[in-house]
Amino acid sequence: METKLSKTFLLILILSGIIWFGGLHIRAIIGFDLLEMGTLDFKPNIHPYVERAVFDLIAQSSIVVGVAYIITWLAGIFYLITTPRRFKENGWLLMCAILFYLFTPVEIYTLVLDAKIWLLNFSGSNDLVEFRTLFIHRLAALSGVPTIALLCYYTAIVLAVFQPFRKSHSQELKIT
Repeated sequence: METKLSKTFLLILILSGIIWFGGLHIRAIIGFDLLEMGTLDFKPNIHPYVERAVFDLIAQSSIVVGVAYIITWLAGIFYLITTPRRFKENGWLLMCAILFYLFTPVEIYTLVLDAKIWLLNFSGSNDLVEFRTLFIHRLAALSGVPTIALLCYYTAIVLAVFQPFRKSHSQELKIT
């Protein structure tokens, strides 16, 4: 049913999506080690060198996550263009596309914040106050909308696996 081109884009979409989604989680695990549990307050007993090393890891992983997101986004567009599947018969595909592309502005905004962290790191700055300010701004960005986006991405994965709202061939024959 799928063409070779659409299968190629689907493979790129899956691989880059795994890198992007995994990178998001790894970066969150690294970053939340700096904070008190359940708050946006930094732990008081962290040595400045350790804190700076964590910010360096966050900045470097932001590049991987950003590039993987852009590749995932583009591969998704090209897959939707080249696939013979139609939204009318595959409601799950439409829902996955909506859930993913709806949060593009949010992801672009957070990518800009990640780029600022990376530029601060790349410039060799050791000012922990600037890193902390950008880090907290990144975590509190848009009042939790990135967290809602993450939950929508989980939902899109579940929809892609189980494929509800799919018309079977017998349903299509009854309609026509």
